[in-house]
Amino acid sequence: MRLSFHAELMKMNGITMQAAMAVSTLSSLTLAALTRGRARLIAGTAALLTLASFLTTRLGNVPINGRIKEWALTSAPADHAEILRRWELFNNLRTLTAVTAFALLIILALRQPPAGRKQPQTTPA
Repeated sequence: MRLSFHAELMKMNGITMQAAMAVSTLSSLTLAALTRGRARLIAGTAALLTLASFLTTRLGNVPINGRIKEWALTSAPADHAEILRRWELFNNLRTLTAVTAFALLIILALRQPPAGRKQPQTTPA
């Protein structure tokens, strides 16, 4: 059942997830370029983490996904449990890097503006 589920999931996630990772990396890099100081460091770190997540997916999970697709049509090899364990390891790594990048961006969004900057004033209607 896991192999069938995996094969079906890959049909939907392949392009969508990789595109989302690329957009995340590019938007974090753009934010790093538009900011200064600590904010730049945080945004740059988030960009590196999203890139690490993308590379882990592309170089770790995707090749194993190709093998799993074959197993769904034929049968799993004798060492399939070890291969699936390795897939889980890559999955945990990419999840950790993606969640950490997301947390950094949330921290950046919630940061107070520097002391010298004024908060936008609103006028009563």
